[in-house]
Amino acid sequence: MFDDTVLDKSASLAIERVRRQYSGNAHAVVKGIGVVSCVYVNPSLDQFWLIDYRLYDPTGDGHGKLDHVHEMLINRVHQKRLPFYAVLMDTWYATKDLMVFIESLRKVYYCPLKDNRQVDDSDGQRPYGRVDALSWREPEVAHGKRIKIKGFPKDHKVRLFRVEVSTHRTDWIVTNDSTQNSTKATHEVCGFRWKIEQLHRESKQLTGLERRQCRKARIQRNHIGCAFLVWVRLKELARQTGQTVYQLKHGLLDDYLIQQLKNPSLNMRFA
Repeated sequence: MFDDTVLDKSASLAIERVRRQYSGNAHAVVKGIGVVSCVYVNPSLDQFWLIDYRLYDPTGDGHGKLDHVHEMLINRVHQKRLPFYAVLMDTWYATKDLMVFIESLRKVYYCPLKDNRQVDDSDGQRPYGRVDALSWREPEVAHGKRIKIKGFPKDHKVRLFRVEVSTHRTDWIVTNDSTQNSTKATHEVCGFRWKIEQLHRESKQLTGLERRQCRKARIQRNHIGCAFLVWVRLKELARQTGQTVYQLKHGLLDDYLIQQLKNPSLNMRFA
């Protein structure tokens, strides 16, 4: 799975690598450091691991978010040779170049489309239209439909599913998985994308991932790497002890408080 997050540095004035960018957490443009993450999920074990990440710094290295995802995919397939079946992405990464590249690796992808993405479900009988304006027959609601996305090669078609996430939100999920014909199964597959959101939330809340205020890019980079290592260790300990990462972190604070109450480092006396 691939997704990005922004480490909020709104209180900073002169930190290197900080740039204005949109934050999905704040739902606004903020000053921060962008991080593109790659997470590996094992559905049968219901476990996930952070296996790669890149700092988003287009002015420094000239790489956009899609470039980072492209490089991480190449590294996973050709260098690390990590076995995986499917790639899950957010709407922002559902571009023609990346989707075709994943297919060239002989991998499957699942990704949502924006509501205004131009598609055709009539085999060229009608002009392209917005994906959220398509009509759906009852069998198509349950099993999806074949469509062509504007800009893709002439005979390139994918399967589209209308997934009701909530009463106020509908996702339009496309996949090149020719064996997939169930909207319910597609919904379950896409549900794994929240694992990467869990990574970003836990690492920010428990490791101080975005709290470092030093100015040098090198120190920021080292801090981010160390914070992710702490998260990896916490997740491993959580699996071994049957606790959550929050229980482990708060347990450390409880142990420290008990120790200080018994043997305080600073002796406080009434005047």
